[in-house]
Amino acid sequence: MFFVKWIFRILPFAYMVAVWVMSSMPSNAVVELPILSVDRFIKESLHLVEFAILFWLFVAAWLTLGADEGEGAGTGSGTGAKTRQRVSFTARVSLILAIVAGAYGIVDEIHQSFVPYRSATVIDAVKDWTGVLVSLYLVRVAYFGDGTRFVRLRKVLKGFEGMFVRVRG
Repeated sequence: MFFVKWIFRILPFAYMVAVWVMSSMPSNAVVELPILSVDRFIKESLHLVEFAILFWLFVAAWLTLGADEGEGAGTGSGTGAKTRQRVSFTARVSLILAIVAGAYGIVDEIHQSFVPYRSATVIDAVKDWTGVLVSLYLVRVAYFGDGTRFVRLRKVLKGFEGMFVRVRG
């Protein structure tokens, strides 16, 4: 389980590198559909999900921050074992993760402004933030809400978190 935790913790940063590399290429470098209007529509729509994915990866990474293998989850029991306080996923943490994901969207837009055959627009940044904010809303309602809306998403998030939290008995 230790290895899986670290995969999830590294994923958001690997994704950020992938976004940076893709943003460094002309928009048609990887794929270009034969119908230009469809190609443009799909590529513009990807702004809505690209940084939402980054936010969800950050959430997944944060949820793995329970007590590591071999360490206690508390303030210590006097046994001499290493202890570590569990890092909670709070509404404030979710907001900070959303700000980081959205800010990276702005950094990516600025980066694209220096790449030949790419452009950076305010509307692209708005689309980036829209995806992040919709995802933040879903997390806030599902994870922190009263449990009556987005029940399946709540179960997924709580279950995912539960996989990585070691309970000492």
